[in-house]
Amino acid sequence: MTLSLRNILLRAAGARLSLNTEKRCVVPALKRFQSSSSIIYPASFLCCPSYVPQTSLSRPPWPELPAFDAEEEERRHRAVVQKVNGLIEEGAYGRLFAVVHFASRQWKVTDEDLILIENHIDAACGDRIRMEKVLLVGGSDFTLVGKPLLSRDLVQVHATVIEKTESWPMVHMRFWKRHRFQKKRIIIQPQTVLRINTIEVSPKLF
Repeated sequence: MTLSLRNILLRAAGARLSLNTEKRCVVPALKRFQSSSSIIYPASFLCCPSYVPQTSLSRPPWPELPAFDAEEEERRHRAVVQKVNGLIEEGAYGRLFAVVHFASRQWKVTDEDLILIENHIDAACGDRIRMEKVLLVGGSDFTLVGKPLLSRDLVQVHATVIEKTESWPMVHMRFWKRHRFQKKRIIIQPQTVLRINTIEVSPKLF
């Protein structure tokens, strides 16, 4: 029986493939019957079962922080409070500024500032009001931050209503082409102008 060149090549390739598969099956069989005691692990893995290699992902880039010491933290807190109390008693804090929440907005204000509120408030011109929602107050050397508000006895921000007026007319136009539809509305918003009179801090924090 004569074999063509194609059949010869196919037989040779099949024989080579069978040899390769036999060689491939020998190594997994040996590994399958090995005992677990013959596997060599690094010493760090034996000490700690949850071994994770030290990489940029497993180790943070910042240095490890020391353990929290409650006594040291309390000592630093007392030192800072004492220093701020001394600055307030001496009046050496410069010009105070505050962040207040008024008319659904937050305002950063200082003495003699003017703020324009796009709303009407129940106070006549010349009335003196107090802004009670103070989020933050600060000077040149310290800042007091509320969580979220500062105590009413700690900070007082007073303001005066100096003007009550209306905004410039704003035209709101709706138009639908080829449908003979158009709607025009003129919006005039009431406005109130306040002047910040004083920002006062209690002479002692605690």
